[in-house]
Amino acid sequence: MTKNKIASLENLLNWREIWKKNNQKVVFTNGCFDIVHLGHIDYLEKAKQKGDKLVVGLNSDASVKRIKGQKRPIIPQYARLRMLAAMEFVDAVVLFEEDTPEQLIEKICPDMLVKGSDYEIKNIVGSDFVIANGGKVETLDLVDGFSTSNIIQKIKEVENL
Repeated sequence: MTKNKIASLENLLNWREIWKKNNQKVVFTNGCFDIVHLGHIDYLEKAKQKGDKLVVGLNSDASVKRIKGQKRPIIPQYARLRMLAAMEFVDAVVLFEEDTPEQLIEKICPDMLVKGSDYEIKNIVGSDFVIANGGKVETLDLVDGFSTSNIIQKIKEVENL
């Protein structure tokens, strides 16, 4: 069942057309989602509340390595895809190879683009495109104390005891 939510770009574009015809508002967000934690869950739940369908763009393993360094990701892309797809509030997950989801955003043309409040709207990749096409861009508050980097650091500290 969850595998059905993992979309190729072609399938996602077909779903997008159906959702558009049904006047369903599509929300898009993206990230590495390397070690899934409460901050991710809270963030994605909030994102889903902004529309009818939540699409998550997931950085590929190669993309994560370029962005986060050669020791990342901790969790391989197939597992990350499956975990995101298993979340009831996620309607589709699509993998992208680029360092940013800009091309993906331009193809999907979501009604709303969301990122965490650690971003300023003017610095969110794809924000200009979404706004120019009648969509909205918002930031969502994050849960304090939860980040993949912090979790990795805590694991390192435990291992050194």
